[in-house]
Amino acid sequence: MARKSPGVHYPPPILYVIGFGIGWLLHRSWPLALFSNGRSKSAVLSGWLLIGLALVILAVALITFLRHRRGIYPNQPATGIVRSGLYRFSRNPMYVALAILYVGIVLLTNLLWPLLLLPLVLLVLQKTVIAREERYLKEAFGKSYEQYCRQVRRWI
Repeated sequence: MARKSPGVHYPPPILYVIGFGIGWLLHRSWPLALFSNGRSKSAVLSGWLLIGLALVILAVALITFLRHRRGIYPNQPATGIVRSGLYRFSRNPMYVALAILYVGIVLLTNLLWPLLLLPLVLLVLQKTVIAREERYLKEAFGKSYEQYCRQVRRWI
């Protein structure tokens, strides 16, 4: 019997929040600045530019899902594969946008610990969310999803 959803029972963005929160707590105990001389104007500008870029990517990805009448919740059944817009270039543009947002916030806060934890956040995301989503989509849409995976990268 086919599964009704990927079986992810929490909102995936929470992984980024947890990773950053742990990094912030580590910084409080063992301070590690990204830039030893403090935040520079270029770091602040870069941080805001990354945050802006991330918000645009998130908005475009969400609008694409809404236009196709697809749900974004990984505990709900998928009704189809979105292949247009940013989904022509990445199977996970929302997760890419959240990683960009995370780095932008790192630049604004000048905290090194969260940046050091980002690879772990992405690994946990890959193992506990993306792998489940991809298994489910392969079960639900078969060769159509496999073809999409061959044509479009997971990240960028």
